[in-house]
Amino acid sequence: MDISRRTMIAGLGAYGLSACSTGGRSVVPVQTGGLPADLRPQFNTGYNAWVAAFRGRAEAQGISTSVLNSAFRGAGYLPGVVKRDRNQTEFTRTLEDYLAIAASDERVSKGRAAYARHRGTLAAIEARYGVAAEIVAAVWGLESYYGERRGDVPVISATSTLAFDGRRGAFFEKQLVAALKILQNGDISPARMTGSWAGAMGHTQFIPTSYQAFAVDFTGDGRRDIWSEDPSDALASTAAYLSRNGWTRGRKWGGEVGTLPASAGSVIQPQPGGPKFVVTSNFRVIKRYNNSDSYAIGVGHLADRIAGGGPIKGSFPPDKYGLTKADRQRLQERLTARGFDTDGADGVIGPNSRKAIAAYQSSIGQTPTGDPSIALLRTLG
Repeated sequence: MDISRRTMIAGLGAYGLSACSTGGRSVVPVQTGGLPADLRPQFNTGYNAWVAAFRGRAEAQGISTSVLNSAFRGAGYLPGVVKRDRNQTEFTRTLEDYLAIAASDERVSKGRAAYARHRGTLAAIEARYGVAAEIVAAVWGLESYYGERRGDVPVISATSTLAFDGRRGAFFEKQLVAALKILQNGDISPARMTGSWAGAMGHTQFIPTSYQAFAVDFTGDGRRDIWSEDPSDALASTAAYLSRNGWTRGRKWGGEVGTLPASAGSVIQPQPGGPKFVVTSNFRVIKRYNNSDSYAIGVGHLADRIAGGGPIKGSFPPDKYGLTKADRQRLQERLTARGFDTDGADGVIGPNSRKAIAAYQSSIGQTPTGDPSIALLRTLG
């Protein structure tokens, strides 16, 4: 959300696209049947000693003994958090691929349904904070798939593990202290304070320090509850964040060249050979949430689609393998038909598609590189 959030969560979002789902912000799927073993507390002598020393530092910052006791009751070292933190892959997804995920037919359809369900709340939020309702809905869609992927890792365990690990120890100790202050304020109980493995929380994935700075109690129940099944506080908090970072009421984020006059803002072309976009000051405000042109265009374009707009009109060039999106979709469809399931045909060559390609290559006596190609597509008929 601020620069610290961007530093913490790389790529498409911790669970959403920032997370975009297969994002950066790295999507971790919703857990079913409980957390995996490596995201459950495990005994660690070093961690226990670190927590004992940390308690004194926390008390010096105003955290009560009772809050510390309740927060760390049941908390513990999570080896899977360290593993995920150290194994974050830095990669660049093309804008075409990013938008194929960020504004997929399913995400647009779910977004329109979510918008319709919460139309009154979103309108009231827009009236109060000046941020377009569809923009708020789009952030929600990218960050947690409209609340479906909020994360269920205990935040105290996650942030204390990362603070102890030390790679970004000072940053995560700051997040841990902020999380404890949230508990002390009574906004949430330790058991309900869950989020991503990196400590991002709720429907729109606030880290604890951003929560402290920007979360609001929109429902008026005395708690800023971004974790609730009711997304009202989370959506309003997102609008408050954007508003306080300079959002201009009534101004569009931008749009594809041809949909807005170039004089409305500056022109950018994030993917060489791809569509150009006119972007306004509100585009730069979205980047305060996640400092990525692709993310901001993803939010803006998804918002336009939720509001009834159509797909991007401009074309994208072939990828580095010489394949267009239509070629990649045909490749996925034909592989799946042959029994090498790519888990969908969105034209994005991700891990599932590469695994299917490699298996098919092995089946026909080729070296299993997992790389797509025109020649491979031809072998599939």
